[in-house]
Amino acid sequence: MDILQTLDTLDKQWLLALNNDYPAFWDGLMYGISDKLTWIPFYVALIIILIKSLKKQSWLVILALIVCIIIADQVSSGLIKEMVHRLRPSRNPDLENMVCLLKGYRGGKYGFVSSHAANSFGLAMLTSLFFHNRKYTIIVFFWAAIVAYSRIYLGVHYPGDVIGGALVGVGAAMLVYWLFTKVLPDKIVFKKSAEINMSLPLWVLGASFVALIPYSLWIY
Repeated sequence: MDILQTLDTLDKQWLLALNNDYPAFWDGLMYGISDKLTWIPFYVALIIILIKSLKKQSWLVILALIVCIIIADQVSSGLIKEMVHRLRPSRNPDLENMVCLLKGYRGGKYGFVSSHAANSFGLAMLTSLFFHNRKYTIIVFFWAAIVAYSRIYLGVHYPGDVIGGALVGVGAAMLVYWLFTKVLPDKIVFKKSAEINMSLPLWVLGASFVALIPYSLWIY
């Protein structure tokens, strides 16, 4: 058995260990966490803080975040998935009746790497590099990890898919950060960004998690 077969076997074993028939409450919670629309208030709060703190210069950081997400999303979904062609566990006939799926949700055909993980870790990494706020960094990476795990919980990604996606997101963030801080001549916006108060995005992020509790009880 070669190294790729060994990794594939381990990936399937970890998937089946993490993807179980949990109580309905957790089903609803993870379904909500995986929904990109859930986190729109958090993204809006980030933009509000940037505009309020940096005024006219906020567009540069917002542009950097947009570019980071585009790179992470296109590399994961538009490039790697189409090159690797690894079936999602939800679409793998070898795992039929072994993977727990919710509401018939299976996702697209291919799963390596996870664009959810790439986008969330890209956002977490880039904002952490810009803001240098330890509390924010810890919480936002916890958020990214939960979003990534929700994809395993739903049975649409292997652990290796989300690990690969996280690496793509972190790589995209580091590339964009380097470009926007080293290549562009005007760097004052990045020096000022370290002074931004991140309380509002953190409160909104926490409120979004709390709001998922009644949602999970209602949907299931």
